[in-house]
Amino acid sequence: MRRLYLQIYVAFLAILVLFAVIGSLLWWFAHPDAEERRLLDGVAGVFAELLPGPGAPRAELEQALQKLASDFSADVELRGPDGARLASVGEALPALPEGQRESGFLRLRGGPPAVALRLPDGRWLLARRPHGDHGFGWLLVIAALAAAIGAGAYPVARRITRRLEKLRAEVEELGAGDLRARASVEGSDEVAALARSFNRAAARIEGLVDAQRGLLASASHELRSPLARIRMAVELLAGDGRPELRERVEKDIAELDELIGEILLASRLDAQVQIDRPEEVDLLALVAEEAARADATASGEPVRVRGDARMLRRLVRNLLENARRHAAGSAVEASVRISPGGRARLRVEDRGPGVPAAERERIFEPWYRPAGLSEGGAGLGLALVRQIARHHGGEARYLPREGGGSCFEVELAAAEVASSSLASASGFSPRR
Repeated sequence: MRRLYLQIYVAFLAILVLFAVIGSLLWWFAHPDAEERRLLDGVAGVFAELLPGPGAPRAELEQALQKLASDFSADVELRGPDGARLASVGEALPALPEGQRESGFLRLRGGPPAVALRLPDGRWLLARRPHGDHGFGWLLVIAALAAAIGAGAYPVARRITRRLEKLRAEVEELGAGDLRARASVEGSDEVAALARSFNRAAARIEGLVDAQRGLLASASHELRSPLARIRMAVELLAGDGRPELRERVEKDIAELDELIGEILLASRLDAQVQIDRPEEVDLLALVAEEAARADATASGEPVRVRGDARMLRRLVRNLLENARRHAAGSAVEASVRISPGGRARLRVEDRGPGVPAAERERIFEPWYRPAGLSEGGAGLGLALVRQIARHHGGEARYLPREGGGSCFEVELAAAEVASSSLASASGFSPRR
């Protein structure tokens, strides 16, 4: 049972049942108090006036008991001081408990209780309502009472938990990335206090994240200004006295510029809940263009996906650059296919050293660079691949390649499978 209101409702009913059981046990084992004894003794005195004396014949006694049994709709017995049955009407009643000396109720197993009245002359008058009449009536009363309590308790439990369920949904909105999500504050109880605490925490989190994003974006933009000046200064260096130094500086500048771009894109992806202006993109054509740029081969079948073309291009470029960097001189192959589930499947494969099983998930973490694969790159490329894939309703994963090497697979929702009449794009010639 997972719903909170049902748990509270059942707990409430269980408490009522427990209360009824404890009350019944206390009544069953409780001894009669002085007020109850006086009342029963008074009733016994009244009945003694209506019954024949101790020496009356049995027929006369039974006639008097018949009238009492008829008036009270009960089984009645008259017994002597020693407990011997003198006369009876109706079903036989059990013997008096040992040590019974005063009037009181008899708690009988398997039936309704009986009353034992000690008459002033020492005789005993026992009476009990018939089991069928007594049990059925009380059963109806108990059932009606339980139904009334249950019907009244349900809306109370439901009202309490409905607000908690609403609060849970609003918390899940925050967890899903909507930092503007806030809880509705209703009333002044503990649930309302919890909603106010959540709103304060959400506002604080939103402020911290916005400040971090703003700082990151500002720092990245500020870094690009001196980078541009350094690049211009390098280009204006007179002469070619040290061309290797100039080439190395230009390479460092390009890597730093690329890193800044990736940081800005990662920040934008963190802030963006959904794609602003999605469009249909020919995934195979995009892969073919980037494969030619990266000196790789592309093959597959035309398929269109819906999303941000610039982000998808960055996804493909990062995968190809990563494969080229770690392929150990082997060929890099990219392919586009339709999966059995009707999704677009992009694979980038190489025959490099591969990735150990323990690190196949960690390589998608920002800034993580596994040992032995740390040449070049800052550790953001694969993290961006997974972020972009998930922003497009897909997923990115690493698969070991049969025969050795690596295979990075990205699945995206396909917008349209291109007509089979289009020419196959297998074996694109790479371009520099």
